[in-house]
Amino acid sequence: MQQRFVSVSRSILLGVIIGLGLALVFFAGFFVRDIFEADTPHGVSLQESAPYRLLSEVQALLDRHYLRDQPVPSVREYGAIRGMLATLNDRYTFFIEPPVAASESDVLAGTYGGIGVQVSRTAEGAFVLFPFSDSPASQAGILNGDVLVEVNGQTVDTSLSLDSVDQLMRGEVKTGNGVEITVEHPDTNLQTVFILYDVINVPSVIWHVIPEGQGLGYVKILRFTSRTPEELREALGELRTSLVFAVVLDLRGNAGGLLQESIEVADEFLDSGVIVFQLEPSGETSYTASSGGAWIESPLMILVDGGTASGAELVAGALRDNGRALLIGHHTYGKGTVQQIFPLSDQSSLHVTSGEWFTPSRSVLDAVGLEPDLPVDDLDDRDEQLSAAIQYFRSQFRAESASS
Repeated sequence: MQQRFVSVSRSILLGVIIGLGLALVFFAGFFVRDIFEADTPHGVSLQESAPYRLLSEVQALLDRHYLRDQPVPSVREYGAIRGMLATLNDRYTFFIEPPVAASESDVLAGTYGGIGVQVSRTAEGAFVLFPFSDSPASQAGILNGDVLVEVNGQTVDTSLSLDSVDQLMRGEVKTGNGVEITVEHPDTNLQTVFILYDVINVPSVIWHVIPEGQGLGYVKILRFTSRTPEELREALGELRTSLVFAVVLDLRGNAGGLLQESIEVADEFLDSGVIVFQLEPSGETSYTASSGGAWIESPLMILVDGGTASGAELVAGALRDNGRALLIGHHTYGKGTVQQIFPLSDQSSLHVTSGEWFTPSRSVLDAVGLEPDLPVDDLDDRDEQLSAAIQYFRSQFRAESASS
């Protein structure tokens, strides 16, 4: 079982980086890393289990009397599962079929075996590719905007989902293993190339020194994967080396990810105090900060918007409630429940809402969200929220530094 955040960006560059699988984590919930065996009652058939006798009766009648062909058993099973879950009226408790479950696991791990492309779809339904920098795809000559025509000699069916097409270009990293794709370049020339699979590391943290910041650094967390805490520590270390003494932490468009990693991220900015309260069927659990974080005293400003959800809201709420950060931007999404992921016997998975979390001040986040301390609208042609953070830094911290 894993437990995760909702999985609820800005420029095309960020879209390319995070597009891979962000849709998988949109509106899905907290993940906990432990994997449980599926809780299937072994040795119990539908006919023997009283709650399912009616279902067996219906299936038997269909088998005898239905005029047309019936779906294959797996389709019937998946439909029955979705019908059962629909009665809960909880959009965060849901069933995922095997191919998407595999992609989701890769996204949360931050690595996968493949050729390193983001797949997008045009208004006409064509699939277009955007290769990651220095990926096997880019090294093979795949260009931004190439239209995917064939995979392993088979024409790509435009009725397929993005996740299904993405899975066609993933596989185990081993000698000689790869995929042959045919693409149409923007100049309409066709290219067919065989690309070997490699381990693709999808970054979850990007950073830079703000040129006009006068000691201000920028860190954006795209999502919370198993690699995020280490990536964050590396980024903060590089910023300190660059003589940065304050940070803008950008959580806009961050839909969440893994619970434990989100807690670890908050912990890097705290030396003590509660990070989050979590209410479960067995009672309440609190997570507290440990000493020795990477950025426990230096000034911190957090950018948030309507796409800031779940794990990102946990981090923002924890740092504000502990007096460590100012929130700048828009009202956040409001996702405060926790989901466990149970792998099933056919490699599908079941997401089950198992808890709710609250900020250190015990504020309810689910369906409420966080209000920014400094509301700022953003315009398409310039980043007003980041500009507001820079101005706030100059007016508050630079002035304090000068006076001291």
